[in-house]
Amino acid sequence: MKKVSTVFYVSVAILLLLVIIGVVAPSFLENMTSIVQVFITDAFGWYYLIIVAFFLIVCIYLLVSPVGRIKLGKQEDKPEFSRISWLAMLFSAGMGIGLVFYGTAEPLSHYAISSPTGELATNQGMKDSMRYTFFHWGIHAWAIYGLVALSLAYFTFRKGESSLISSTLKPIIGSKAEGGFGKAIDTIAVIATVLGVATTLGFGAVQINGGLSFVYGVPSTFLSQFIIILIVTVLFMLSALSGLGKGIKILSNANMILAGLLFALVFFLGSTLFTLNLFTDTLGSYFQEIVKLSFRIAPLNEENRTWINNWTIFYWAWWIAWSPFVGVFIARISRGRTIREFVGYVLFIPAVIGFLWFSVFGGNAMLLEQHGAVISKLATEEVLFGVLEHYPFGKILSILAMLLISTFFITSADSGTFVLGMMTTNGSQNPSNRLKVIWGIMLTVMALVLLYSGGLQALQNTMIIAALPFSAIIALMAISLLKAVNKEAKMYLNHVQALSLNWKGSFLNR
Repeated sequence: MKKVSTVFYVSVAILLLLVIIGVVAPSFLENMTSIVQVFITDAFGWYYLIIVAFFLIVCIYLLVSPVGRIKLGKQEDKPEFSRISWLAMLFSAGMGIGLVFYGTAEPLSHYAISSPTGELATNQGMKDSMRYTFFHWGIHAWAIYGLVALSLAYFTFRKGESSLISSTLKPIIGSKAEGGFGKAIDTIAVIATVLGVATTLGFGAVQINGGLSFVYGVPSTFLSQFIIILIVTVLFMLSALSGLGKGIKILSNANMILAGLLFALVFFLGSTLFTLNLFTDTLGSYFQEIVKLSFRIAPLNEENRTWINNWTIFYWAWWIAWSPFVGVFIARISRGRTIREFVGYVLFIPAVIGFLWFSVFGGNAMLLEQHGAVISKLATEEVLFGVLEHYPFGKILSILAMLLISTFFITSADSGTFVLGMMTTNGSQNPSNRLKVIWGIMLTVMALVLLYSGGLQALQNTMIIAALPFSAIIALMAISLLKAVNKEAKMYLNHVQALSLNWKGSFLNR
């Protein structure tokens, strides 16, 4: 096994402490995470909004500025994966289970249960619901992922640094990146990754259980979710042991095929024209109001502020908590691409795919509800299956959806073990199978403990808590990256000017 770093032992010790507390005193863990979560969302909601908007601005600058021509690697480096496989892998790692879990439930919730604007169960409420859903899953989320991934890819492949979060901060903290301060940063990244991935695995297990309960009457209990997680753990371990170029690549491509099939069936079996019109209208209003949405905190409206805490702040925390995992993984598969190509594709292509998904599943859910179906009364994890039963071949569609959730589950956990292995072996590009197995077990245990100690609410609380310290680290990464690429661009410009002057001088001296 490749030599593990100090970060591995410290991270495992902290995580094992959380596991012990969750097993011995689950109610204490739930109460503790709830109290901290409420404090963070109340006291730092404004901070989350501003910092995420800053991340997006940095990405747009990198997209349009001359530094976009810089390659993530040496000039002769070529991309390791085709563009289709690359997009499939980054989308599977970046959204995956979350998109299937909330793709139907979130728009319906905003429309029929709790509106972001107070327009409940109206035509305007339907438009508001989709606009806020686009906002939560759009370019802000991918800006967070993209910024972390871009920093790692640039410093790893362009500058020859190790694939560690701390290494991206060398331009601003110097040698401290290799000392105790750097180790602390990498430890925070590992813990945020474990909690973020474990939370998502918990969501996946709950929704698979919800599908089995809705279709076959399997009880929705912790025991059922325990069995589901154990089965999927064996499957993702097998995938993880097969390597990046085989297991994750094949499953990611399979994810896109299954997702495309389910999407196409619901698109054509549902209200196709309504979906297209809703997508187009919402896309326009989303970009038209993106600045207003980015800074909406509702300081004078307690009800709206509570909604923002429960949804927007939760999502910003989710993306931040997932960003070290997704960032390391996307960086690993992005060698050879330019900054402009990277930012352009990462920022917009997955976001548009997500918008289409929400328009089809969320749009049809709201339309069914408007026409008399009572889907909003179902548990969150059952909403998707409640919609599918209204279409021909509903049971087959539900089975296809559960299969898709399972493959997303496997790729998320598979990618997570790979990334955690990298992060705890000083940035090794190919961590050992033994270490991946250890992290796979840790992810499984953490997901089970979080579910046992408080279900979905404990998962969400933990996500928000883990994100706060890492958000500051991403801000430092952004400043460090800007400093490095602007310095390189300036050096390149000076070099070109020097060559030009030399050429003119030699020409005049002839």
